[in-house]
Amino acid sequence: MEAALNHVKALAAESEESRRKVMVALQNLAFSLESPHDTIHRYGHMNLQAAIVQVGIDLRLFRHLAESAVPLTVHHLSQKTGAEPQLMTRVLRFLAAIGAVNENDKDQYTANHVTRNLTESVVEAGLSHYFGTAAPQYQSLPSYLKDNGYNNPVDETNTAFQAAFHTSMGSYAWFANNPTHLAHFNAYMSLRRKPDATWLSIYPVATEAVADWPAQKGLFVDIGGSIGHQCAQFKEKYPTLQGRVVLQDLSHSVAQALPTPGVEKMTHDIFEPQPVLGAKFYYMRAVLHNHPPPKVRRLLENVKAAMGPESVLLVDEMVFPEAGVSYTAASIDMTMLSAFASMERTEAQWRETFEDVGLELVRTYIYSGLSYESVMDVRLPRTKTPSI
Repeated sequence: MEAALNHVKALAAESEESRRKVMVALQNLAFSLESPHDTIHRYGHMNLQAAIVQVGIDLRLFRHLAESAVPLTVHHLSQKTGAEPQLMTRVLRFLAAIGAVNENDKDQYTANHVTRNLTESVVEAGLSHYFGTAAPQYQSLPSYLKDNGYNNPVDETNTAFQAAFHTSMGSYAWFANNPTHLAHFNAYMSLRRKPDATWLSIYPVATEAVADWPAQKGLFVDIGGSIGHQCAQFKEKYPTLQGRVVLQDLSHSVAQALPTPGVEKMTHDIFEPQPVLGAKFYYMRAVLHNHPPPKVRRLLENVKAAMGPESVLLVDEMVFPEAGVSYTAASIDMTMLSAFASMERTEAQWRETFEDVGLELVRTYIYSGLSYESVMDVRLPRTKTPSI
């Protein structure tokens, strides 16, 4: 058994892709060995696992264990956290049973690999967001879907989110009135590890750009670009390309924009007509997947109306494969359904979305295959040469 485990670990260490494949294979092996009783408890106690991990985060329990070079007793951890000893015993016993901590001896615990993962700020913020904001939506999803006849949601004010939080507001408006939830969400978004590659590593900007592009015309317009990371990266990689580089977002984001030389900051509502006409590159990253189909259509129509014959719309989103979507990516899609009545898409679904508004998907450039992150080159329809 030990030799087999060492072989598996060696395979996992070969690359990130190998590591993920090994994890999936081991999980599938474990599932194949389950009894019905095992399946009940694996699914039935998923919410409980998230809840007790959240208790551990709130008590800074994982940090105390990770910072100690020796095993800590229940008594010591109770003193550190202020939790009553009998409760602490029960919490630690459960955390050990799910592999979140190691139980060394009676009433003695140490950190393991998962414990150390749970001390990362991004993990704390992410789990607090998922448990506090996303999980209630998941809990409401079965009854929501049943009540709505098992139809795909298309209205962001009628989703599992509204059912979970008993509100008529959309999620963004609700966040503004719930600062604790917003703080967890913002912390998670800001701390997430950025992909090693970006769209700039694969899309042929220099080839597509026009050498004598007029300086007064838009070169790169980042629509809904938050505080301007993409504009900054574009300017850094292509400092000599002529034309305006424009960051567009709502006023509260633009007010906090990075001070990148040569980047114009423009307050703009993405659902209003696009004010920069005839730009070379219009760019949107992770914008469309946040909105239901009717709003996606409206947004695309606004960009299309501003595009000229040489314009390119670059849509930076996940592009799902037709089969074999990963657990993480599929989970994001269901979260989009629950919170925004929106969706992730396959290339065929993206193509249909663009064609519905009279745009053409020319090519998809995949820059992070494991997470399906891609940039799509979308243009006004090319003139077809009539057959003779």
